Amino acid sequence: MVRRDMSERHPVLAPLAAYLDDARVTDLFINGASGLFVDRGEGAVPAREWRATEDEVRDLAVALIGLGGRHIDDAAPCVDVRLDHGIRVHAVLPPVAPEGTAISIRVPRLEVPTLDHLHGTGMFGAHERERLRGAVAERENLLITGAAGAGKTTLLAALLGESPAHERIVTIEDVAELRIAHAHHVRLEARQPNLEGSGGIGLARLVREALRMRPDRLVVGECRGDEVRELLAALNTGHDGGAGTVHANSLSDVPARLEALGALAGLDDHALARQAASAIGLVIHVERTTGGGRRVAGVGRPVVDTTGRLAIEEVRWAA
Repeated sequence: MVRRDMSERHPVLAPLAAYLDDARVTDLFINGASGLFVDRGEGAVPAREWRATEDEVRDLAVALIGLGGRHIDDAAPCVDVRLDHGIRVHAVLPPVAPEGTAISIRVPRLEVPTLDHLHGTGMFGAHERERLRGAVAERENLLITGAAGAGKTTLLAALLGESPAHERIVTIEDVAELRIAHAHHVRLEARQPNLEGSGGIGLARLVREALRMRPDRLVVGECRGDEVRELLAALNTGHDGGAGTVHANSLSDVPARLEALGALAGLDDHALARQAASAIGLVIHVERTTGGGRRVAGVGRPVVDTTGRLAIEEVRWAA
């Protein structure tokens, strides 16, 4: 098993090996000496067998961040890294985390997602699957929205896996975690500044760099700042078939979220509306169900309303 191989190569992962070897595990949360919580797709539940002191949890955080090639200490108490096989680790030290060192570990599923697999899990029906497949074939620009852990990255990876083999996909992420079943996938990952505050390369710069790499599909794993301006600009200049994800609570909340991101990039509401309506073909909103599953909750198209602001016009994919 890939995760077991990793834990054997890196002894620092040994305390977590039993959970990493469980294919159902999607997230691990260590809250200082308060314990470990494990999410197997149905929400985080405490691992009663876990025992660790605050000092041990802090040492684990330092070791995990070091394994990802970065350093965490009192001068840099909040750090995010990606380990082998797409495992993502975020750690926060006291006093920023006053109740003890907090470690959050996102564990990717072992299989690379496909639309057929997601259909089988109930994320969408057969008719919706074919409409999604058609959107990729027609090179629609797609925006996947939803809350954290709703399945945005999983759905995006499955959609990109439908791209023709001859196409060149360039993905840009803060921490690279997109796993795509495609032969020509180039990954770019942002770089944090060093302790002196220099050397950082953000998502906005990477979008500009990616445009020089002749992508057939340009993808921003998650828009959370001013990179939304570069993404919308790129998708408005002939780069069809691109995609991105954005955090949003519902389909109707997407305009407000994009307006907030646009403000960070210096775009007023009207400019943002014109850019988004022209650049994005479909907005696909995903959410977690009460049983821990994921589903496509709505699909819409960005439009400019009568006041000149962005709105989402819901699309009904009737069978």
